Amino acid sequence: MAGHSKFKNIMHRKGAQDKKRAAAFSKLSREITVAAKSGLPDPAMNARLRAAVLAARAGGMPKDNIERSINKASASDAEVYEEIRYEGFGPGGVSLIIEALTDNRNRTATNVRTAVSKNGGNLGASGSVSHAFDRMGLINYPASAGDAEKVFEAALDAGADDVSSSDEGHEIWTDVASLHEVAKALEPVLGEPEGAKLAWRPQTSIDVGESDAATLLKLIDALDEDDDVQQVWGNYEVSDEVMERLG
Repeated sequence: MAGHSKFKNIMHRKGAQDKKRAAAFSKLSREITVAAKSGLPDPAMNARLRAAVLAARAGGMPKDNIERSINKASASDAEVYEEIRYEGFGPGGVSLIIEALTDNRNRTATNVRTAVSKNGGNLGASGSVSHAFDRMGLINYPASAGDAEKVFEAALDAGADDVSSSDEGHEIWTDVASLHEVAKALEPVLGEPEGAKLAWRPQTSIDVGESDAATLLKLIDALDEDDDVQQVWGNYEVSDEVMERLG
């Protein structure tokens, strides 16, 4: 199980689906508002906002919620969120990059540090692990978009750098500058993607054993429960056999 691609599955391991759904909507809404505030409040003219709206649609967020989140950006009493990146290590020497949007830097730093330290990890200085990742564009499609050959051909024609396909879906990687051009070129062939965003792709991955994997999943769940944490990236691989034993 790859850290950069399976976080969604990890998020859904726990029960309380309604609570998880509400929390997910809250994070999606926050990203939409920040994206709209960073440029024009029109997805067609704002690449980051377009990506945020795509992610919200893929996550099942109602259209009215999306529009309200966009409108919040121009409200006089709109909250101001700061983008923060934390870097550190998890169980088994796994490298983690934690991205957050917060209106209280001290609160978020305390919560993230607590979640990491209580679950077998520790935070490092800025740049302590990001040098082992590449900053790239990531476009996600469900498996239903087509077989691996079809998606590969479409990605090649669109100018993508790499494709990774599995039973769970397709990851199409681009350089940062080409992300939205490639995404637009893919839509007529594969349809609307589940998401298109900037991502951290590990240069190498670490195979995580059962005991470390169990603690790692707890760590990522703890981070996911924090409203300020938007995304977690890692360089871990967990085999299907280990995942089955963990249930």
